[in-house]
Amino acid sequence: MNEAAPAGTQVVAPLKRETFSDRIAADLRRAIISGEIEAGDQLREIELAARFGVSRGPLREALGLLASEGLVVSVPYTGTRVLKLTAKDVREIYTLRTCLESLAFKEIWNSRSETFATELEARHKKLLGTQQLSDHVASSEAEVRLHSLVYEFCGHTLLHESWLRIAGRLQFYLAVHQRAHGRTAPINDAHERYVQLALGDNLDRMLDEIEAHMQRGIVQMEDYLDG
Repeated sequence: MNEAAPAGTQVVAPLKRETFSDRIAADLRRAIISGEIEAGDQLREIELAARFGVSRGPLREALGLLASEGLVVSVPYTGTRVLKLTAKDVREIYTLRTCLESLAFKEIWNSRSETFATELEARHKKLLGTQQLSDHVASSEAEVRLHSLVYEFCGHTLLHESWLRIAGRLQFYLAVHQRAHGRTAPINDAHERYVQLALGDNLDRMLDEIEAHMQRGIVQMEDYLDG
């Protein structure tokens, strides 16, 4: 692994200045991912505005943001509802993730740095630490952050933007999956091999692990949805 990567490959996207609607979206996102607002539930603006103590303008902006993430959907003549998972949804997001993550590792492979390695290990440790929290939101967020790292460091702007468009929906899937199996975090060794290979010297083995990792996710979620 290189001590330093070429210019431009280590730049993480700048932090976006949070707006009022962003904070409302964050509260709504947490309520959805935690299961407090359930999949398929209708979201009524008047009720949500009263619940969060906000006006309907920023609330609509927040709902628009969640719609762009795929967490809520607008149904003609019915209104806005929380996404209800189907086996097709699961297969689409996991097969897309396989392609995106494989490309991200191809892009970064010869320019991985000690900074990348240190941060990957730190995020894995944070994920493992969520096992003590009994918090679906914290654990699913930590898992998404672990997988986010390669996109942040690979230096491919459009690839990173593509990942950001599905990250919120993925967190929702992960939380649903954990609840379905009576867990509040992934099992201990779920990402051990992923992290080891991401820091190793064999790209082909890493790509094989991405394929296997995503396929396990598809099978487990389809079994739950079909059960």
